[in-house]
Amino acid sequence: MINIFQKMLIVIKKNKTKSLIAFILMVSYYFCLPKQLFKDPTATVITSDNNQLLGAQIAKDGQWRFPESDSIPKKFKDCIIAFEDEYFFRHLGFNPISIVKALKENLSQGKIKRGGSTITQQVIRLSRKGQSRTYFEKIKEIILATRLEFKFSKKKILNLYASHAPFGGNVVGIDAAAWRYFNRSAHNLSWAESATLAVLPNAPSLIYPGKNQKLLLNKRNRLLKKLLKNETIDSLTYNLSIAEALPQKPYALPQIAPHLLQNISKTNRGQRVATTIKKQLQEQSNTVVLNHYNTLKQNEIHNISVLILDVNTRKVLTYIGNAPTDKKHQNSVDIINKPRSTGSILKPFLYAAMLDAGDILPNTLVADVPSQFGSYSPQNYDKTFDGAVPAKRALSRSLNVPAVRMLQEFGLDRFYHYLKALQLKDITYNANHYGLSLILGGAESNLWDLCKSYAAFSGTINHFNDNSSQYFSNEFCEPTFYQNKTIDFGTKSTEKTLFDAASIYLTYESMKEVNRPEGDDNWQFFDDSKQIAWKTGTSFGFRDAWAIGTTKNYVVGVWVGNADGEGRPGLVGVQAAAPILFDIFDLLPNSQWFTTPYDEMKEVELCAISGYRASVNCNQIKKQYIQLSGIKTEPCPYHKLIHLDNTKTYQVNSSCEDVNTINTTSWFVLPPLMEYYYKTKNPFYKVLPPTRSDCFNKNEVKMQFIYPKESSIIFLPKDFDEKVNEVVLKVAHSQKNSTLFWYLNKTYIGQTNDIHNIAISPKTGNHKVFVIDENGNEMSQNMIISK
Repeated sequence: MINIFQKMLIVIKKNKTKSLIAFILMVSYYFCLPKQLFKDPTATVITSDNNQLLGAQIAKDGQWRFPESDSIPKKFKDCIIAFEDEYFFRHLGFNPISIVKALKENLSQGKIKRGGSTITQQVIRLSRKGQSRTYFEKIKEIILATRLEFKFSKKKILNLYASHAPFGGNVVGIDAAAWRYFNRSAHNLSWAESATLAVLPNAPSLIYPGKNQKLLLNKRNRLLKKLLKNETIDSLTYNLSIAEALPQKPYALPQIAPHLLQNISKTNRGQRVATTIKKQLQEQSNTVVLNHYNTLKQNEIHNISVLILDVNTRKVLTYIGNAPTDKKHQNSVDIINKPRSTGSILKPFLYAAMLDAGDILPNTLVADVPSQFGSYSPQNYDKTFDGAVPAKRALSRSLNVPAVRMLQEFGLDRFYHYLKALQLKDITYNANHYGLSLILGGAESNLWDLCKSYAAFSGTINHFNDNSSQYFSNEFCEPTFYQNKTIDFGTKSTEKTLFDAASIYLTYESMKEVNRPEGDDNWQFFDDSKQIAWKTGTSFGFRDAWAIGTTKNYVVGVWVGNADGEGRPGLVGVQAAAPILFDIFDLLPNSQWFTTPYDEMKEVELCAISGYRASVNCNQIKKQYIQLSGIKTEPCPYHKLIHLDNTKTYQVNSSCEDVNTINTTSWFVLPPLMEYYYKTKNPFYKVLPPTRSDCFNKNEVKMQFIYPKESSIIFLPKDFDEKVNEVVLKVAHSQKNSTLFWYLNKTYIGQTNDIHNIAISPKTGNHKVFVIDENGNEMSQNMIISK
């Protein structure tokens, strides 16, 4: 163009007036075409990973107008050229012969009856909305059409026409028309369907499906006859095509992932977005959710959300923001990103953190006894206690009391630091705001962040094993549902990102054993053929039910509840969310279990009973691989050497027995409070034999308060007769058949044998309870009575 201007300037110097006019005309011609022909708002369209339509949101002006397509189906292209512009590929924007014919017919009729416009001219007319159809306007269209031909290829011009031509009603463009009238992609239309759409833009206000059917049928069949005549189709295709019925009324556009569409439209309004969603999996998951919703709504539970992630690519494979409920129950709310109480879903994070720090081993016994932390007293789901339970079993059974005690031992601030490193964005307050209830649902999170975290854990194990025992610096990256976005996992390093691979692997090994909570007789164990690490969660008041599971390749997350926060009986993770989780996993390909990260593990000798590293006193030892950090855990504290007489029924010492006849043996001994509950669940537990009466007993005090805990505030309610209820004091003693003497504020109130429970009716105020056993061992506890 610069060369042309240079030549024009030379000419202007020779013949200034004429050349200047020519130059002005040439510049005007060059710039007469707008930079952007069409400024109409378009619908937001999302497609699957293989370019199948998932859904569309209507354009701002109320038109179903899809963004411009990159290609036109061949059948439609042949139809539209045959019907509208046979010489499309030969002219330069206008057809003089057609114009002359149209002019003659219009003059003979005394009004405009025929346009004679080419497809290129029609593109110009479509872009110049509201212009009257005059001869002067026609001249403008011709000029602009020739300029359009210089600027764009024929293919591009056809695309512009197909994308902006009106197809009746509020349907614009071939893509929207194909879905509205035939419920399928334009590329999947038959010859008859393509011909139907090709004739619609000719008179979209007069003819469209459901209106003037006979006229539409005649126009379609004439076009098909023309295609037969020019040998575009054969006679068989023609006969089959004219036998096809016309569409009767518009279809609703697919809404396979409506909440994802809603999410994407916030930042990509009016665009066509290719997503990572697998259409078939999304549809199958929608069916699973619908089936469970129909059951759950009988219990007035109306909302469900499901997320499926690919562990290795972090791509979103399925996105269900809500159940197919109604407007009354907030069906438009996308719950995947909404903060909800976490319930027990954070327990695996604490377990992994303690393994990683070397504070516990998988089978380390942790206390499960009545516990009071200030005014906070956690309870297990079944309201019972095990006394002591292996850490992995506490996780798989989702026991609350051991979890709170483990959090206290690990450190609230320390665990809070890990949660912030996981980028759980809804944990916005400081650690003290949540307190120890943090591990039982005191905090909020969302399905997206939780699934992201589990995917990061799974990815850590996979990457460690696949990359010469190295970690990736950006393991906790955000998943994506955009097809054109590639996840950057960062650089390789021998340093762990957050938790080491072995600690995560051992956590998953524990989560594989998750089963029903005790007392839930309706629950059935799931099929073991699929190895899945999974965890459920239930928030306080039965408001949120969670289930998140992972395999080597996939993470599935499920939330069930009511968007308005209403709690419902039976709204617990294992009953409401877990069945959906496993129905979804049934849709996914089987995954092999995670490869053991042996480079982060070491085989050591463990106490088979306590789960600690074996001490010299442990008499049952097994070898097992543990995380490297677990090597620094303490040896078994519960196996002690004791001295027995020849009958092995009494403990003795040198004060009462010849040292040559004393039998020294290893004995598994738990603290009194743990022992009190442990022996009820473990019939093979042997209580420590009593010390023979003639022996001097140097043993430490072996009794402990079960209830109350230190400085407990106890409320005594009234019964139906307005009588204040009693409070039952409880103590655990290591010696069977021992006798305890009870005092309240130094006033004797009674004695107990074997089972040490005593009921009292104290006055309101501060009290001190004293307990003395028959050997003179004494302990006391403060309590506050409130009525």
